[in-house]
Order: sequence, then C-alpha cells, then structure tokens
Amino acid sequence: MIAYALSIPLLGALAIVAASRWPNLRETVTLVTAVALFGVVATLYPEVAAGGRPALDLIEVLPGLSLAFEVEPLGMLFALVASFLWIVTSVYAIGYMRGNNEANQTRFYAFFAVSLAAAVGIAFAANMFTLFVFYEVLTLATYPLVTHAGTPKAKAGGRTYLGVLLGTSIAFLLVAIIWTWLLAGTLDFTEGGILTGRASDGVLMVLLALYMFGIGKAALMPFHRWLPAAMVAPTPVSALLHAVAVVKAGVFTVLKVVIYIFGIETLQQIGLWLAWVAAFTLIVASIVALTKDNLKARLAYSTVSQLSYIVLGAALANAWSIVGSGMHIAMHAFGKITLFFCAGAIYVAAHKTEISDMDGIGRRMPITMLAYLVGAIAVIGLPPTGGSWSKLYLMMGTLDAGQAALLWVLAASTLLNIAYLMPLAARGFLLPAKDGWAGGVAEAPMLCVIALSLTALGTIALFFCAGPVTDLMRMLT
Repeated sequence: MIAYALSIPLLGALAIVAASRWPNLRETVTLVTAVALFGVVATLYPEVAAGGRPALDLIEVLPGLSLAFEVEPLGMLFALVASFLWIVTSVYAIGYMRGNNEANQTRFYAFFAVSLAAAVGIAFAANMFTLFVFYEVLTLATYPLVTHAGTPKAKAGGRTYLGVLLGTSIAFLLVAIIWTWLLAGTLDFTEGGILTGRASDGVLMVLLALYMFGIGKAALMPFHRWLPAAMVAPTPVSALLHAVAVVKAGVFTVLKVVIYIFGIETLQQIGLWLAWVAAFTLIVASIVALTKDNLKARLAYSTVSQLSYIVLGAALANAWSIVGSGMHIAMHAFGKITLFFCAGAIYVAAHKTEISDMDGIGRRMPITMLAYLVGAIAVIGLPPTGGSWSKLYLMMGTLDAGQAALLWVLAASTLLNIAYLMPLAARGFLLPAKDGWAGGVAEAPMLCVIALSLTALGTIALFFCAGPVTDLMRMLT
C-alpha cells in the first residue's frame, strides 16, 4: 500500500498529460487519482492506530543508508490531510481554472499530482535521507505551479521561491543531515532520538539551528520571504502551498526532527531559544498581516505566523505541546484552505483582490463569506472549530514547560488574528456595497462553492470529532 500511495499520483500525472486534448477526461483523471490516493492512504490508518508501523525498503544507497519508508502516527496524519484535501482542491481547481480561463491547465494538474507524490514521500519517509530527497522534489515540482502565469511578476516570485527554499536546504539542512550521520552513524527516525548523548549541548544547539533554518518551508523569519512571493500563483496553488503540501511539509519535518532526531528530552534542554524565535515570528508576521490590504498577501503572512505555532510547540517539547503542534497541522490546514478558497472565489466572481474594495460582498456572495467567517474562526482558534483544540493544547504546553510568558504571546497572537481576519467579514456583511457592484447574489462557479463549503464544514467537524487526531498524536509522546 505504501508503494501504491507513492506511485498513484505519478501514474495520474502521466494520465493527465495523455488526456490533455480532452479537458473533461483530464479533470476526471485528476479526481479519480486524488480519490484513489486517499483511499490507499486510509487503508494504512487502522494498523498505525493499533500501534503498527508498515514499512517498505526500496534501495540501499550506502551501507546503512536506504531509500526507505515507514508509516508512523505523525506521517499518517500528514498523509491523510494532504490526500483528502487534494480531492477538495481538485474540485475547486476545476471550477477556478475554467471560471478564470487559465492557460496551461494540463501542466497545472500534472505538476499538482507530482507535488502530492512528493508530499506522500515526505510523510512516509523512514529516515532523514529519504525525507530530504522528497523535500527537494516537492520544491522543484511546485516551482512550475508558482510561475504558472508566466508573467514577469510570476517569474520573479518563482525565483524568490526557488532561491530561498533550495538555498536554505542546501546551505543548512544538508549540512545538518551530514553532520548527524557522522555523529550518530544513522539517519533512521528513532523513538527517543538518535543524537541523545552523541554530542555536547553546544554542538546540539548549532545542529538544531541548522535544521530549523534549513527547513525553509517552515517559514521561520528571516527565511519566510518565499511564501508571500509565491502568492503570484493561482489560488488553487496558494491552497496547495498553505494547506495541502508545502508549508505543512515544513512543519512536519520540524516535528520529525524534534521527536526522532533530537528526542523530546534533549530538546527540553536546548530548545527554549527556538521557542522564542517562533514567538517572534508569529507576532511580527501577524503585525505585518495587519498592514496588507491585498487579501492573499494578508493570508500569506497569517500562514507565516500560524506555522510558528507548530514550531513553538515542537520547541517546548512536552506531551501537551507536541500533541498540540501535530493537531495544528490538520486544524490549520482546513481553516486556511477555506480562507484561500474564499479569496479565489471572490476574485473569480467579483474580480476583487483588495480588502478595502470588498464592502458589502457578503450580500453578493453570502455562502462564500459565511465560509470565510468559519475559516477565520478556525484560524483564530475559537469554538466550534478544530483550531480551538490545537491552540488549547499549545497553551497548556507553555504552562507545562513553565513558560507563562509564551502563553501571553499566544494570547496576544490570538487578538492579532482577530484584528486581521475579522474586518473582511464585518465589511462584507455590515457595510454597503461600493459602486453598486453587489447587485444580487452572484457566487463563484458551483465547484468552487462546493469545495469551500466542504472545508468550512470540515473545520467544524474537527471540533466534534477531534478524538482520532488526538489519539494519533498522543502516540508520539
């Protein structure tokens, strides 16, 4: 099943290219591939939930270093989230790409499929070498999606995207991986960590810095610029970057490194500085988000901030914070993809991108704006959405670590979340429309509305049905 999960998206990409002359067939192939991937990934869940660890060794590259896969609870959660949201994003993309008359749609769907194959490879990686290989494949596969429009602005955004992500991974992450190999003699993900007792605290702190800043997809400042720059891409790509694959691959890798390379007990001794770097990022990114009138730019800086919640929880390295960080991967994914879906729907239906131009839009697009409100509540972390659970666990984690100051940081960030997310909902529903453009209901194409409604409902479902997610994450501690 692991082999099927890795190969289905790649075979789907080939079939998409083969069906390029027949748009209906091409999009049917996309949907069938996405559903098939989720079905295969879901078959692995019962064994993992029962404590099993399905594994697959492909090839030994060097003695003791293999391209290998093993499904553990965190990877199971990431793969389930990514594969399920690919289905919804594919539905949305069909409506968006057709409604916006986008060019090069075959290339778009094909590289989207390759990106999901890379995400599954990251999720199921059994060692740091395998994860690094698929991490780089994900960067390269998403580059054509970022530069999809082919405009000078898109190409400039793509250069920033590629430069930051490849630069950090080669200059920092690869160095950290080689250093780890030399110290531990292995790169296998091991409970308790492989670096425990292998080096002094000073060396481990340097290694931790190389890992954290080398994982550029986690968007810790100052290596966050690629994320706002990538917002030149079509909205379905923004959804992929922010919810389905790229940024979640970054924070997933952070958690894997903390739990299986350093070990939770080791991080408790050396990781406090990282928690404060994450705290700085989440506050500053939220303040920057407040200054952005462009909706996608505001959501991009929101993502930079929200990713740092996960890094902060990983750095605190206790049972509460690790569970909260893992849960936030899923909870934020549903909330943020809803917000980006809404931004794209507004662009397709009303051709508006600036928040200051969206007064009264709730009367024209009531379903979209109601979904936006639900997504905003989820990202803020309020009931009845799943985001409230992950934020509660993270707050408990700060207290368990004896870091009450970080609890106040999370509280301040929550107020900032409200400040930059809720004004659009207020303007959309309470203010009169500008220039009379909101005459009558005119939602985006039906497929877009269906997709954003499903993800909004998903954020609520995760509030009432968070048990399986929590149980998986508790297996990590």
